[in-house]
Amino acid sequence: MLFLDEQQTLSDLLQSIQLQIHAADYTQVSNEWGEDVTQPPYNKLYYICEGEGWIRVGDTEYSPKAGQLFIAPAHAPISFGTVNGRRPFLKYWCHFSITAGPFDLFQWIGMPLCIDAQDSSRITTLFHAMVDAKWQHSIAARLREKAMLLELVALYLDDVQVRVLQHRSDEISRLAVIQQYVASHLNTSITVEQMAEAVHLHPNYFIAYFKKHLGVPPMKYVGLKRVERAKLLLTTTPLSIKEIADQIGFQDTSHFTKFFRKETSLSPTEYRAAPHHKA
Repeated sequence: MLFLDEQQTLSDLLQSIQLQIHAADYTQVSNEWGEDVTQPPYNKLYYICEGEGWIRVGDTEYSPKAGQLFIAPAHAPISFGTVNGRRPFLKYWCHFSITAGPFDLFQWIGMPLCIDAQDSSRITTLFHAMVDAKWQHSIAARLREKAMLLELVALYLDDVQVRVLQHRSDEISRLAVIQQYVASHLNTSITVEQMAEAVHLHPNYFIAYFKKHLGVPPMKYVGLKRVERAKLLLTTTPLSIKEIADQIGFQDTSHFTKFFRKETSLSPTEYRAAPHHKA
């Protein structure tokens, strides 16, 4: 189970998520289906419809059954094959990359690799739509196939306990320190030097490190967090515009208003009054 700071860190990492589908299809595999140890640079997602077979990831061997989802993480040692005398897998499958910061998502987190699908009809529909879109060549199809895959991954993660991998815990902790520093200093004039000092990095290295992991420069991230905090205060508190400006580091209300309008296309007053922002 993820702790709150780990959830927030991974949430920010996923703001800059990159997704690529390398291949996807619905296949009845042959009796010759199999491979010795390889370490593909992409994830494999299977939905088993019928048949039998085995898949080994690292030192653990699995025998996925009909109605189960299986993920083989990128860069993990993988072997697979059929079972003699048994019908091989009939399966939906997808090879994909899903990067969060400098690593694939499943290089950050660990979870069960084989699970029972909770809604087989929904899983089948999503896979069918993704495979169908993969064979089309329109811009809409490229967006649609990614939307289907993201939903499949989300459904998978909804049904499992997710943990930060042990060898990534230090990285997550460092990023969490940065996030906590920003969150607790939004009412001040935060500098890159202060953020770098909080995690004991040289400012020049810190800028590159931060952008590599979170997808935006440090000060852009601070600006995004100021906007998030301002939106929350505008819609959940009766604080005046000046009081909100003070709480997110703006001594000048007009400067805050210009900043907020640039980021949201609305003034703080207009944002607060907009009907769709009310509960």
